[in-house]
Amino acid sequence: MKKELKDTIIAELGQKLQDYAHFYLVDVSGLNAEKTSDFRRKCFKNEIKMVVVKNTLLHKAFEASDIDFSEIYGSLKGSTAVLFTNTANVPAKLLKEYTKEGIPALKAAYAEEGFYGANQLEELVAIKSKDEVIAEIVSLLQSPTKNVISALQSGANTIHGVLKTLGERPE
Repeated sequence: MKKELKDTIIAELGQKLQDYAHFYLVDVSGLNAEKTSDFRRKCFKNEIKMVVVKNTLLHKAFEASDIDFSEIYGSLKGSTAVLFTNTANVPAKLLKEYTKEGIPALKAAYAEEGFYGANQLEELVAIKSKDEVIAEIVSLLQSPTKNVISALQSGANTIHGVLKTLGERPE
């Protein structure tokens, strides 16, 4: 491979590292062509960008990045595919579907500004996306308001019922 092509690939990987907030390093060497194609389709449907790269080029892209990725350099062995995403837990959920077969296997991940190892797939699945956290916060903020409104409405009905009963009662 020519040096110009290598430099282009490193620059493209560096751009992807900036464009996407999270990435997973996955070993897909055990997948045949049909399963690889199926896995790529599922990645596409879930807005995951899958790129198979040479470890040395990915290592150089990591070194050129502003973030210190040295913790995952040890995972750059064998065949490596990188799953780029903006939602931290989506690739983990996809990989969990394949855990019965063991392929593709998680090597390492960078999600929510933290590093995860191959044995931490369950923790990655449990990470909540930004939208899920916002929905929970809105729900928690609305809960007291709903309780107050409900109490006022039921109180108004109660007061109305008492006044109606008192008004209808003969003296």
